[in-house]
Amino acid sequence: MSILIVDDSEEIRQLLQMVLQKAGYGPIITAESGRQALEILGVMGRQIAPCDPDVILMDLMMPDIDGLEACRQIRSLERLEHTPIIIITAKTDTADLQAAYTAGATDFLRKPITPVELVARVSTALSLKQELDARITREQELIARTEELERALKELKSLRGLIAICAKCKRVRSDGTYRKRIEDYLEQCFERKLERDICPDCMEQSYPKAG
Repeated sequence: MSILIVDDSEEIRQLLQMVLQKAGYGPIITAESGRQALEILGVMGRQIAPCDPDVILMDLMMPDIDGLEACRQIRSLERLEHTPIIIITAKTDTADLQAAYTAGATDFLRKPITPVELVARVSTALSLKQELDARITREQELIARTEELERALKELKSLRGLIAICAKCKRVRSDGTYRKRIEDYLEQCFERKLERDICPDCMEQSYPKAG
């Protein structure tokens, strides 16, 4: 589980990295500014292989691009839309915390940070992210199956138009022309040749069991 730490304080970056690595998390990526974080994530600049962390720890007060603006820009990318962002701040004002949530933060940690709370918050964020990813995967699989069924139904309706039924006896006409049309259609749909086979009744008549 990869974690991105964004803080302009080298001391805090090192502290967070040490605590998380000791708890078994990694790899840990660090950024010393909001701008550098956005470049690492591929939001700004031309990052060849942008990072997709499982959790982002973001300092609120930073020069150049602060935590709020960084959150807004991160949320502008669809692939980072659901990545948990935990704001790190010494502020206690409710308005500041509300602004962080509005910008896209999912949780916050107050400074000074305790190792126990840090690990607990990160663990919770990762669990929620895993559950959300699993739900999105299930929804995508359901959509794919629905589309597959819709295609099959459409093909079945097309096939129905190829089968000719006698208006008098209601039997399916089986002359060569109609058989060829059906076979051509099925071969086009399934891209494989049809096996020439006979039904069990005809097999019994053609090859009766010995004595």
